[in-house]
Amino acid sequence: MPQPDYVPLRPADRVRPAERLPVPDGWTPDRPADLATPVQPVGARLGRPGPDQGYGLKLARHVAQRIVLDPGEHREDAVMGALAVALKRASQFGRAPVVGDFELAFRLWGFFAGAPEDLVAHRRPRFAMAAHHYEDQRAIADAVPVRTLRMTPEDVASQLGSWRGLLMVGPTG
Repeated sequence: MPQPDYVPLRPADRVRPAERLPVPDGWTPDRPADLATPVQPVGARLGRPGPDQGYGLKLARHVAQRIVLDPGEHREDAVMGALAVALKRASQFGRAPVVGDFELAFRLWGFFAGAPEDLVAHRRPRFAMAAHHYEDQRAIADAVPVRTLRMTPEDVASQLGSWRGLLMVGPTG
């Protein structure tokens, strides 16, 4: 803070000159992971960025304690597929994942009791080995349109009888 000229000061009380830092050089995004635009890229295998996504795995495993699996299905495959859907939903809202994201994801793919048999048959090959293949996880998440992600878990449950309208699937499967 500058000191007025009319205030008597001892030499030790005077402001000392500060070290001047040089003006930095210009910056360009030239490293391999730097984004060239301010917009996050979208495309195959890029996922959906969002905050605190690692916590989602804990939430997924918590909700997965209530799921119903058919013979030959594995809990970890269901968890990883639902995780991809739930993280996509959370990123649509610009927030960290919450339990409701996983309720919607597991319900949407018929992992809770009372799911339609044709939905269960539809999900079986999609979730097989999903815990081991990132491409399968992405395909599961990409099959869920944004309009479905913006629904509540209760709305998904009420419309599960016509589940084809909730997912991006062809007329036969």
